[in-house]
Amino acid sequence: MTRQISAGRERLRVTHAQVTLIQIDNYGPWTVTPEPRREVDLQTLQSRLYADLSQLFGNREGYVFFTRFDNMVAVTNGLDADAHALIQESVGNRYPVTVSLSVAADPSPAAALGVATDQLQDAGSAQDGNRTEILRGDPIAEEARTDDDVRIAHFDVNDATGKYTDQLNEFDSFINIEQGYAELMRYMRKAHDSLSFFVGGDNIIAVCDDVDETGYVDAIEHVHESVGVDLKVGVGTAQTAQAAGMAAKHALETCREEHTGVEFA
Repeated sequence: MTRQISAGRERLRVTHAQVTLIQIDNYGPWTVTPEPRREVDLQTLQSRLYADLSQLFGNREGYVFFTRFDNMVAVTNGLDADAHALIQESVGNRYPVTVSLSVAADPSPAAALGVATDQLQDAGSAQDGNRTEILRGDPIAEEARTDDDVRIAHFDVNDATGKYTDQLNEFDSFINIEQGYAELMRYMRKAHDSLSFFVGGDNIIAVCDDVDETGYVDAIEHVHESVGVDLKVGVGTAQTAQAAGMAAKHALETCREEHTGVEFA
């Protein structure tokens, strides 16, 4: 399978992603105390909490990804400890549950999340009723921030509407999209220490380090060969997650216009 890539070679930059692990405190026991709660109520709480966190972090130029809902991952370059504490306080005031936050930064997004996870696990179990509203980690100091700290890759399925939505049973469309996401998620994690998240429709956002054009082409080829899903990707780099994400979206539009597989903003 032949893929076109953008004409110019992308200069690799040293990124420095700041990642925040968000974990609902004591959530498992809470869902069955004093007796099991209705699943519809739990789903409503989770979705509303995700929406509020998306806005709370988004108002500060961050991105939040829902992962398993009781655990979420945010890219938070530019948010200091006080901003994280205010978000925690806001959740505590609105919900019957609290959240713990752990912050870490590293050129490798996966390594940053690993450190953030270790910090929270060291504070106690996610099902420990005494471990509430933990805030750990050291955000990047303002003077250490650069314009190249965050790299976002926005993947999109080629002609998802024509191939899946308008042709297949909705559940079969969902299976195809999810297979593509799962394979890309595994490949980008293993090959490039990147974190990839499904964000709805046929879109996947990856937080990356110094992946070059060849790396993205290899990822696209791997997904096609493994599960038959065809992807394209726009890549953006900036000081914050939202700025990098918007740059990636514009690069993705260039892919659509010029029928290329990889474009850098």
